[in-house]
Amino acid sequence: MSRRVAPSNGRRGVLAWSTVSSPIPPPRGARPQVPVGALLRRPMLWLIPSVLAALVALGLSLLYMGSVLDPNGNLHHLPVALVNGDTGAPLPGQQQNLGAQVAGAVVAASPAGSVDWRQVGRAEAQDQLASGRVYGALVIPADFTASVGALTTPGATSRPTITVLTNPGVGSLGSSLASQINQNAAHQASLSIGKQLAAPGADATARLLLADPVAVVTQVGHPIGRHSGLGLSAFYYSLLLVLAGFIGGNLVHNGVDTALGYADSEIGPWHTRRPTVPIDRTRTLVLKMVMTAGISVLTTSMVMVACIVVLGMDASHIPLLWIFSYCACLAVGLGVQAINAAFGSIGQLVSMFVFIALALPSSGATIPLEATPAFYRFLGAFEPMRQLSAGVRSILYFDARADAGLNRAWIMIAVGFAAALVFGFAMTRYYDRKGLKRLTPQPVDA
Repeated sequence: MSRRVAPSNGRRGVLAWSTVSSPIPPPRGARPQVPVGALLRRPMLWLIPSVLAALVALGLSLLYMGSVLDPNGNLHHLPVALVNGDTGAPLPGQQQNLGAQVAGAVVAASPAGSVDWRQVGRAEAQDQLASGRVYGALVIPADFTASVGALTTPGATSRPTITVLTNPGVGSLGSSLASQINQNAAHQASLSIGKQLAAPGADATARLLLADPVAVVTQVGHPIGRHSGLGLSAFYYSLLLVLAGFIGGNLVHNGVDTALGYADSEIGPWHTRRPTVPIDRTRTLVLKMVMTAGISVLTTSMVMVACIVVLGMDASHIPLLWIFSYCACLAVGLGVQAINAAFGSIGQLVSMFVFIALALPSSGATIPLEATPAFYRFLGAFEPMRQLSAGVRSILYFDARADAGLNRAWIMIAVGFAAALVFGFAMTRYYDRKGLKRLTPQPVDA
Protein backbone atom coordinates (compact mmCIF):
# COMPACT_ATOMS: atom_id res chain seq x y z
CA MET A 1 0.00 0.00 0.00
CA SER A 2 1.27 3.46 -0.81
CA ARG A 3 0.05 6.93 -0.11
CA ARG A 4 0.82 10.36 -1.47
CA VAL A 5 2.45 12.97 0.70
CA ALA A 6 2.42 16.68 -0.04
CA PRO A 7 5.33 18.30 1.79
CA SER A 8 5.81 22.04 1.54
CA ASN A 9 8.97 23.43 0.07
CA GLY A 10 8.77 26.50 2.25
CA ARG A 11 7.02 28.76 -0.27
CA ARG A 12 3.29 29.49 -0.01
CA GLY A 13 1.06 27.88 -2.59
CA VAL A 14 3.73 25.54 -4.03
CA LEU A 15 3.47 21.81 -3.35
CA ALA A 16 5.85 18.94 -4.24
CA TRP A 17 4.24 15.51 -4.49
CA SER A 18 6.13 12.26 -3.84
CA THR A 19 5.26 8.58 -3.55
CA VAL A 20 6.28 6.62 -0.46
CA SER A 21 6.45 2.83 -0.85
CA SER A 22 5.79 2.18 2.85
CA PRO A 23 2.89 3.29 5.02
CA ILE A 24 5.51 4.33 7.59
CA PRO A 25 7.43 7.48 6.59
CA PRO A 26 11.24 7.32 6.77
CA PRO A 27 12.92 8.74 9.87
CA ARG A 28 13.48 12.48 9.91
CA GLY A 29 16.77 13.30 8.19
CA ALA A 30 17.30 9.79 6.69
CA ARG A 31 18.19 9.67 3.01
CA PRO A 32 16.23 7.17 0.90
CA GLN A 33 18.23 4.22 -0.50
CA VAL A 34 18.87 4.28 -4.25
CA PRO A 35 17.58 1.07 -5.91
CA VAL A 36 20.30 -1.21 -7.28
CA GLY A 37 18.46 -1.53 -10.56
CA ALA A 38 18.55 2.21 -11.08
CA LEU A 39 22.31 2.25 -10.51
CA LEU A 40 22.89 -0.64 -12.91
CA ARG A 41 21.15 1.33 -15.64
CA ARG A 42 23.72 4.11 -15.45
CA PRO A 43 26.21 3.69 -18.34
CA MET A 44 28.99 5.65 -16.60
CA LEU A 45 28.96 3.21 -13.70
CA TRP A 46 29.92 0.44 -16.12
CA LEU A 47 32.30 2.35 -18.37
CA ILE A 48 35.58 2.61 -16.45
CA PRO A 49 35.60 -0.88 -14.84
CA SER A 50 34.59 -2.50 -18.14
CA VAL A 51 37.23 -0.72 -20.20
CA LEU A 52 40.02 -1.35 -17.65
CA ALA A 53 39.08 -5.02 -17.14
CA ALA A 54 38.91 -5.64 -20.90
CA LEU A 55 42.24 -3.93 -21.56
CA VAL A 56 43.97 -5.81 -18.73
CA ALA A 57 42.59 -9.17 -19.94
CA LEU A 58 43.61 -8.41 -23.54
CA GLY A 59 47.06 -7.18 -22.56
CA LEU A 60 47.83 -10.13 -20.27
CA SER A 61 46.65 -12.64 -22.90
CA LEU A 62 48.81 -11.11 -25.61
CA LEU A 63 51.83 -10.83 -23.32
CA TYR A 64 51.81 -14.33 -21.89
CA MET A 65 50.65 -16.37 -24.85
CA GLY A 66 52.71 -14.37 -27.32
CA SER A 67 55.91 -15.47 -25.61
CA VAL A 68 55.28 -19.22 -25.51
CA LEU A 69 53.42 -20.34 -28.63
CA ASP A 70 56.31 -20.84 -31.10
CA PRO A 71 59.76 -21.14 -29.47
CA ASN A 72 61.31 -22.96 -32.45
CA GLY A 73 59.94 -20.44 -34.92
CA ASN A 74 61.29 -17.51 -32.89
CA LEU A 75 64.83 -18.84 -32.38
CA HIS A 76 67.30 -15.97 -32.53
CA HIS A 77 71.01 -16.65 -31.91
CA LEU A 78 70.54 -19.38 -29.30
CA PRO A 79 74.11 -19.87 -27.96
CA VAL A 80 75.36 -23.44 -28.35
CA ALA A 81 78.98 -24.63 -28.13
CA LEU A 82 80.44 -26.71 -30.95
CA VAL A 83 83.61 -28.64 -30.11
CA ASN A 84 85.59 -30.29 -32.89
CA GLY A 85 88.19 -32.36 -31.10
CA ASP A 86 88.92 -34.60 -34.09
CA THR A 87 92.69 -34.95 -34.58
CA GLY A 88 92.63 -37.72 -37.21
CA ALA A 89 94.04 -37.43 -40.71
CA PRO A 90 91.59 -37.00 -43.59
CA LEU A 91 90.29 -40.15 -45.21
CA PRO A 92 91.75 -41.07 -48.64
CA GLY A 93 90.60 -38.62 -51.30
CA GLN A 94 89.40 -35.96 -48.82
CA GLN A 95 90.99 -32.67 -47.85
CA GLN A 96 89.49 -32.39 -44.32
CA ASN A 97 88.97 -34.90 -41.61
CA LEU A 98 85.39 -35.85 -40.83
CA GLY A 99 85.28 -33.74 -37.67
CA ALA A 100 85.90 -30.55 -39.64
CA GLN A 101 83.38 -31.63 -42.27
CA VAL A 102 80.71 -32.32 -39.65
CA ALA A 103 81.33 -29.01 -37.85
CA GLY A 104 81.05 -27.06 -41.09
CA ALA A 105 77.90 -28.93 -42.12
CA VAL A 106 76.25 -28.34 -38.75
CA VAL A 107 76.80 -24.58 -38.94
CA ALA A 108 75.73 -24.38 -42.57
CA ALA A 109 72.57 -26.44 -42.02
CA SER A 110 71.14 -24.16 -39.31
CA PRO A 111 68.69 -21.49 -40.49
CA ALA A 112 70.39 -18.11 -40.66
CA GLY A 113 70.36 -16.33 -37.31
CA SER A 114 68.65 -19.13 -35.39
CA VAL A 115 71.65 -20.64 -33.57
CA ASP A 116 74.84 -18.96 -32.40
CA TRP A 117 77.31 -21.81 -32.89
CA ARG A 118 80.38 -21.08 -30.77
CA GLN A 119 83.26 -23.18 -32.09
CA VAL A 120 85.52 -23.56 -29.07
CA GLY A 121 87.77 -26.12 -27.44
CA ARG A 122 86.54 -28.64 -24.89
CA ALA A 123 87.83 -26.68 -21.88
CA GLU A 124 86.25 -23.44 -23.07
CA ALA A 125 82.97 -25.22 -23.79
CA GLN A 126 82.95 -26.63 -20.27
CA ASP A 127 83.62 -23.17 -18.85
CA GLN A 128 80.75 -21.67 -20.83
CA LEU A 129 78.44 -24.46 -19.63
CA ALA A 130 79.53 -23.80 -16.05
CA SER A 131 78.70 -20.10 -16.37
CA GLY A 132 75.39 -20.52 -18.20
CA ARG A 133 76.63 -18.72 -21.30
CA VAL A 134 75.59 -21.61 -23.58
CA TYR A 135 72.50 -23.81 -23.47
CA GLY A 136 74.34 -26.94 -24.53
CA ALA A 137 77.28 -28.31 -26.51
CA LEU A 138 77.96 -30.70 -29.40
CA VAL A 139 81.27 -32.53 -28.99
CA ILE A 140 83.08 -34.40 -31.75
CA PRO A 141 85.69 -36.74 -30.19
CA ALA A 142 89.40 -36.83 -31.03
CA ASP A 143 89.26 -40.26 -32.73
CA PHE A 144 86.16 -39.53 -34.78
CA THR A 145 87.72 -39.85 -38.26
CA ALA A 146 89.65 -42.96 -37.29
CA SER A 147 86.56 -44.59 -35.80
CA VAL A 148 84.48 -43.84 -38.88
CA GLY A 149 87.23 -45.14 -41.18
CA ALA A 150 87.30 -48.40 -39.23
CA LEU A 151 83.70 -49.05 -40.20
CA THR A 152 84.79 -49.88 -43.76
CA THR A 153 87.02 -52.71 -42.56
CA PRO A 154 85.67 -56.26 -42.34
CA GLY A 155 84.10 -57.21 -39.04
CA ALA A 156 83.49 -53.65 -37.83
CA THR A 157 80.71 -53.55 -35.22
CA SER A 158 81.25 -50.50 -32.98
CA ARG A 159 79.89 -47.12 -34.03
CA PRO A 160 81.72 -43.83 -33.44
CA THR A 161 79.96 -41.37 -31.16
CA ILE A 162 79.12 -37.67 -31.04
CA THR A 163 78.27 -36.35 -27.58
CA VAL A 164 75.47 -33.90 -26.83
CA LEU A 165 75.97 -32.02 -23.54
CA THR A 166 72.96 -30.46 -21.81
CA ASN A 167 72.91 -27.58 -19.34
CA PRO A 168 69.89 -27.89 -17.00
CA GLY A 169 70.98 -24.86 -15.00
CA VAL A 170 69.76 -22.52 -17.76
CA GLY A 171 66.23 -23.97 -17.51
CA SER A 172 64.68 -27.21 -18.66
CA LEU A 173 63.18 -25.82 -21.87
CA GLY A 174 66.31 -23.94 -22.92
CA SER A 175 68.47 -26.99 -22.35
CA SER A 176 65.92 -29.16 -24.16
CA LEU A 177 65.88 -26.83 -27.19
CA ALA A 178 69.68 -26.93 -27.44
CA SER A 179 69.69 -30.70 -27.00
CA GLN A 180 67.11 -31.13 -29.74
CA ILE A 181 69.13 -28.92 -32.09
CA ASN A 182 72.33 -30.84 -31.34
CA GLN A 183 70.73 -34.24 -31.76
CA ASN A 184 69.18 -33.31 -35.09
CA ALA A 185 72.51 -31.90 -36.30
CA ALA A 186 74.38 -35.03 -35.23
CA HIS A 187 71.81 -37.29 -36.89
CA GLN A 188 71.99 -35.37 -40.17
CA ALA A 189 75.79 -35.58 -40.03
CA SER A 190 75.56 -39.32 -39.49
CA LEU A 191 73.33 -39.78 -42.54
CA SER A 192 75.68 -37.67 -44.64
CA ILE A 193 78.70 -39.70 -43.56
CA GLY A 194 76.82 -42.91 -44.27
CA LYS A 195 76.28 -41.85 -47.88
CA GLN A 196 79.99 -41.21 -48.25
CA LEU A 197 80.91 -44.62 -46.82
CA ALA A 198 78.30 -46.65 -48.66
CA ALA A 199 80.15 -49.24 -50.76
CA PRO A 200 78.64 -51.51 -53.40
CA GLY A 201 78.80 -55.20 -52.62
CA ALA A 202 78.82 -54.81 -48.83
CA ASP A 203 76.92 -57.43 -46.87
CA ALA A 204 73.60 -56.67 -45.17
CA THR A 205 75.18 -56.07 -41.74
CA ALA A 206 77.70 -53.60 -43.13
CA ARG A 207 75.05 -51.75 -45.14
CA LEU A 208 72.86 -51.43 -42.03
CA LEU A 209 75.78 -50.13 -39.99
CA LEU A 210 76.90 -47.68 -42.68
CA ALA A 211 73.40 -46.29 -43.25
CA ASP A 212 73.55 -44.45 -39.89
CA PRO A 213 77.11 -44.94 -38.68
CA VAL A 214 77.34 -42.40 -35.84
CA ALA A 215 75.81 -42.92 -32.39
CA VAL A 216 74.58 -39.84 -30.52
CA VAL A 217 75.14 -39.90 -26.74
CA THR A 218 73.47 -37.34 -24.45
CA GLN A 219 75.15 -36.36 -21.19
CA VAL A 220 74.69 -33.62 -18.60
CA GLY A 221 77.34 -31.01 -19.27
CA HIS A 222 76.91 -29.09 -16.01
CA PRO A 223 74.93 -30.99 -13.35
CA ILE A 224 72.75 -29.29 -10.73
CA GLY A 225 71.17 -30.59 -7.53
CA ARG A 226 68.25 -33.00 -7.40
CA HIS A 227 66.13 -30.46 -5.51
CA SER A 228 66.49 -27.74 -8.14
CA GLY A 229 63.23 -28.22 -10.01
CA LEU A 230 65.05 -29.32 -13.20
CA GLY A 231 66.53 -25.84 -13.41
CA LEU A 232 63.34 -23.96 -12.54
CA SER A 233 63.93 -23.34 -8.83
CA ALA A 234 65.85 -20.14 -9.63
CA PHE A 235 62.90 -18.75 -11.57
CA TYR A 236 60.31 -19.55 -8.91
CA TYR A 237 62.57 -18.27 -6.14
CA SER A 238 63.00 -15.01 -8.07
CA LEU A 239 59.24 -14.84 -8.56
CA LEU A 240 58.78 -15.17 -4.80
CA LEU A 241 61.17 -12.26 -4.24
CA VAL A 242 59.26 -10.08 -6.70
CA LEU A 243 55.91 -11.02 -5.18
CA ALA A 244 57.21 -10.40 -1.65
CA GLY A 245 58.42 -6.95 -2.65
CA PHE A 246 55.27 -6.15 -4.62
CA ILE A 247 52.76 -7.36 -2.03
CA GLY A 248 54.78 -6.04 0.91
CA GLY A 249 55.10 -2.62 -0.72
CA ASN A 250 51.37 -2.38 -1.35
CA LEU A 251 50.56 -3.53 2.19
CA VAL A 252 52.81 -0.82 3.60
CA HIS A 253 51.26 1.75 1.24
CA ASN A 254 47.70 0.91 2.25
CA GLY A 255 48.51 0.48 5.92
CA VAL A 256 50.25 3.83 6.24
CA ASP A 257 47.47 5.67 4.40
CA THR A 258 44.91 4.08 6.71
CA ALA A 259 46.89 4.85 9.87
CA LEU A 260 47.39 8.47 8.83
CA GLY A 261 43.72 8.98 8.03
CA TYR A 262 44.04 9.26 4.25
CA ALA A 263 42.14 6.03 3.54
CA ASP A 264 39.27 4.18 5.14
CA SER A 265 39.70 0.85 6.90
CA GLU A 266 37.08 -1.77 6.14
CA ILE A 267 37.23 -5.28 7.61
CA GLY A 268 33.99 -7.14 7.03
CA PRO A 269 31.16 -4.97 8.37
CA TRP A 270 33.51 -2.75 10.39
CA HIS A 271 34.40 0.60 8.87
CA THR A 272 36.67 3.14 10.51
CA ARG A 273 38.30 6.41 9.53
CA ARG A 274 41.16 7.71 11.63
CA PRO A 275 41.82 11.42 12.18
CA THR A 276 43.94 12.84 9.39
CA VAL A 277 47.58 13.45 10.32
CA PRO A 278 49.03 16.60 8.70
CA ILE A 279 51.92 15.36 6.54
CA ASP A 280 52.98 16.18 3.00
CA ARG A 281 53.54 13.67 0.19
CA THR A 282 57.33 13.68 0.40
CA ARG A 283 57.45 12.84 4.10
CA THR A 284 54.79 10.19 3.57
CA LEU A 285 56.97 8.56 0.89
CA VAL A 286 59.98 8.64 3.23
CA LEU A 287 57.91 6.90 5.90
CA LYS A 288 56.70 4.22 3.49
CA MET A 289 60.15 3.53 2.06
CA VAL A 290 61.76 3.22 5.49
CA MET A 291 59.04 0.81 6.60
CA THR A 292 59.48 -1.17 3.37
CA ALA A 293 63.20 -1.50 4.07
CA GLY A 294 62.49 -2.83 7.56
CA ILE A 295 59.71 -5.25 6.62
CA SER A 296 61.73 -6.62 3.67
CA VAL A 297 64.17 -8.11 6.20
CA LEU A 298 61.33 -10.24 7.55
CA THR A 299 59.80 -11.20 4.18
CA THR A 300 63.17 -12.15 2.68
CA SER A 301 64.00 -14.31 5.67
CA MET A 302 60.62 -16.04 5.49
CA VAL A 303 61.12 -16.82 1.79
CA MET A 304 64.48 -18.43 2.51
CA VAL A 305 63.20 -20.36 5.53
CA ALA A 306 60.29 -21.77 3.52
CA CYS A 307 62.32 -22.67 0.43
CA ILE A 308 65.57 -23.92 1.95
CA VAL A 309 64.80 -25.04 5.51
CA VAL A 310 61.27 -26.40 5.13
CA LEU A 311 61.21 -27.57 1.50
CA GLY A 312 64.88 -28.46 1.13
CA MET A 313 65.70 -26.48 -2.03
CA ASP A 314 69.30 -27.00 -3.11
CA ALA A 315 71.16 -23.78 -2.35
CA SER A 316 74.73 -22.69 -1.76
CA HIS A 317 76.37 -19.41 -0.74
CA ILE A 318 73.55 -18.85 1.78
CA PRO A 319 74.78 -15.47 3.19
CA LEU A 320 75.25 -14.09 -0.34
CA LEU A 321 71.86 -15.45 -1.35
CA TRP A 322 70.18 -13.68 1.60
CA ILE A 323 71.89 -10.35 0.87
CA PHE A 324 71.00 -10.58 -2.82
CA SER A 325 67.43 -11.62 -2.00
CA TYR A 326 66.98 -8.72 0.42
CA CYS A 327 68.30 -6.16 -2.04
CA ALA A 328 66.12 -7.58 -4.82
CA CYS A 329 63.00 -7.59 -2.66
CA LEU A 330 63.72 -4.07 -1.42
CA ALA A 331 64.31 -2.71 -4.93
CA VAL A 332 60.88 -3.99 -5.99
CA GLY A 333 59.25 -2.60 -2.83
CA LEU A 334 60.78 0.85 -3.32
CA GLY A 335 59.66 0.82 -6.94
CA VAL A 336 56.12 0.03 -5.83
CA GLN A 337 56.14 2.95 -3.38
CA ALA A 338 57.44 5.34 -6.04
CA ILE A 339 54.81 4.29 -8.57
CA ASN A 340 51.99 4.48 -6.02
CA ALA A 341 53.14 7.95 -4.94
CA ALA A 342 53.17 9.13 -8.54
CA PHE A 343 49.97 7.53 -9.86
CA GLY A 344 47.73 7.39 -6.79
CA SER A 345 44.84 4.94 -6.84
CA ILE A 346 45.86 3.30 -10.13
CA GLY A 347 49.45 2.93 -8.97
CA GLN A 348 48.91 -0.65 -7.88
CA LEU A 349 47.71 -1.56 -11.38
CA VAL A 350 50.69 0.21 -12.96
CA SER A 351 53.17 -1.51 -10.65
CA MET A 352 51.50 -4.86 -11.34
CA PHE A 353 52.25 -4.43 -15.04
CA VAL A 354 55.80 -3.20 -14.43
CA PHE A 355 56.88 -5.88 -11.96
CA ILE A 356 54.71 -8.86 -12.90
CA ALA A 357 52.73 -8.68 -16.16
CA LEU A 358 55.62 -7.45 -18.31
CA ALA A 359 58.35 -9.09 -16.25
CA LEU A 360 57.29 -12.74 -16.25
CA PRO A 361 57.20 -13.42 -20.03
CA SER A 362 60.43 -11.46 -20.53
CA SER A 363 62.35 -13.17 -17.71
CA GLY A 364 63.86 -15.83 -19.98
CA ALA A 365 63.72 -18.29 -17.08
CA THR A 366 61.12 -20.69 -18.47
CA ILE A 367 61.53 -19.99 -22.20
CA PRO A 368 64.88 -18.56 -23.34
CA LEU A 369 64.65 -15.01 -24.62
CA GLU A 370 66.45 -16.28 -27.71
CA ALA A 371 63.30 -18.31 -28.44
CA THR A 372 60.81 -15.44 -28.02
CA PRO A 373 59.76 -12.58 -30.33
CA ALA A 374 61.91 -9.45 -30.44
CA PHE A 375 59.54 -7.48 -28.16
CA TYR A 376 60.31 -9.76 -25.21
CA ARG A 377 64.04 -9.57 -25.85
CA PHE A 378 63.68 -5.79 -25.66
CA LEU A 379 61.81 -6.03 -22.35
CA GLY A 380 64.38 -8.46 -21.00
CA ALA A 381 67.06 -5.78 -21.21
CA PHE A 382 65.59 -3.88 -18.24
CA GLU A 383 62.62 -5.74 -16.71
CA PRO A 384 63.48 -6.80 -13.13
CA MET A 385 62.59 -10.49 -13.35
CA ARG A 386 65.20 -11.07 -16.06
CA GLN A 387 67.93 -9.49 -13.97
CA LEU A 388 66.93 -11.10 -10.67
CA SER A 389 66.49 -14.61 -12.06
CA ALA A 390 69.92 -14.41 -13.71
CA GLY A 391 71.48 -13.40 -10.39
CA VAL A 392 69.68 -16.12 -8.42
CA ARG A 393 70.56 -18.70 -11.08
CA SER A 394 74.22 -17.73 -10.81
CA ILE A 395 74.19 -18.19 -7.03
CA LEU A 396 72.21 -21.45 -7.03
CA TYR A 397 73.64 -23.25 -10.07
CA PHE A 398 76.87 -21.60 -11.23
CA ASP A 399 78.90 -21.09 -8.04
CA ALA A 400 77.98 -17.39 -7.81
CA ARG A 401 80.15 -16.54 -10.81
CA ALA A 402 79.99 -12.88 -11.79
CA ASP A 403 79.99 -13.70 -15.51
CA ALA A 404 77.00 -16.03 -15.06
CA GLY A 405 74.66 -13.05 -14.63
CA LEU A 406 75.38 -12.03 -11.03
CA ASN A 407 77.40 -8.95 -11.92
CA ARG A 408 74.69 -7.59 -14.23
CA ALA A 409 72.03 -8.39 -11.62
CA TRP A 410 73.81 -6.28 -8.98
CA ILE A 411 74.17 -3.40 -11.44
CA MET A 412 70.47 -3.51 -12.36
CA ILE A 413 69.43 -3.67 -8.68
CA ALA A 414 71.47 -0.50 -8.07
CA VAL A 415 69.82 1.11 -11.10
CA GLY A 416 66.42 0.08 -9.73
CA PHE A 417 67.20 1.67 -6.34
CA ALA A 418 68.27 4.92 -7.96
CA ALA A 419 65.31 5.02 -10.36
CA ALA A 420 62.80 4.43 -7.55
CA LEU A 421 64.28 7.16 -5.34
CA VAL A 422 64.67 9.74 -8.11
CA PHE A 423 61.27 9.13 -9.69
CA GLY A 424 59.35 8.85 -6.41
CA PHE A 425 60.76 11.94 -4.72
CA ALA A 426 60.72 14.00 -7.92
CA MET A 427 56.98 13.39 -8.25
CA THR A 428 56.12 14.01 -4.59
CA ARG A 429 58.20 17.19 -4.42
CA TYR A 430 56.45 18.41 -7.57
CA TYR A 431 53.02 17.70 -6.08
CA ASP A 432 53.97 19.39 -2.81
CA ARG A 433 55.30 22.51 -4.53
CA LYS A 434 52.09 22.77 -6.51
CA GLY A 435 50.07 22.56 -3.30
CA LEU A 436 48.28 19.41 -4.38
CA LYS A 437 47.32 18.11 -0.96
CA ARG A 438 45.90 14.60 -0.66
CA LEU A 439 43.20 15.62 1.86
CA THR A 440 42.45 18.66 3.97
CA PRO A 441 43.56 17.64 7.49
CA GLN A 442 40.75 17.52 10.04
CA PRO A 443 41.26 18.25 13.75
CA VAL A 444 41.25 15.21 16.02
CA ASP A 445 38.10 16.43 17.84
CA ALA A 446 36.13 17.10 14.65
